[in-house]
Amino acid sequence: MTTALLVYLIAINLLGFALMGDDKARAKRKKRRIPERRLFLAAFFGGALGVLLGMNRFRHKTLHTSFRVGIPLLLVLNAALAAFLFRMLGW
Repeated sequence: MTTALLVYLIAINLLGFALMGDDKARAKRKKRRIPERRLFLAAFFGGALGVLLGMNRFRHKTLHTSFRVGIPLLLVLNAALAAFLFRMLGW
């Protein structure tokens, strides 16, 4: 079970990182954008680290207060929940 949780967290963070990169590329090409809600949902469901790394790597959404404050807060929430789940699963 802990392996499944670890695989999930890796996958959701890769997804969050990829979403930020894709949205930045779409913005540069003036294409239809990924809704901010979707970016926050990826962060909420465990991908906050990936989204945060994507923000910094692609320099995307870094001027938006909701992202500058919300994503780090979600990262703390993600870390606390992951620590709790790993502890409950005996890892």
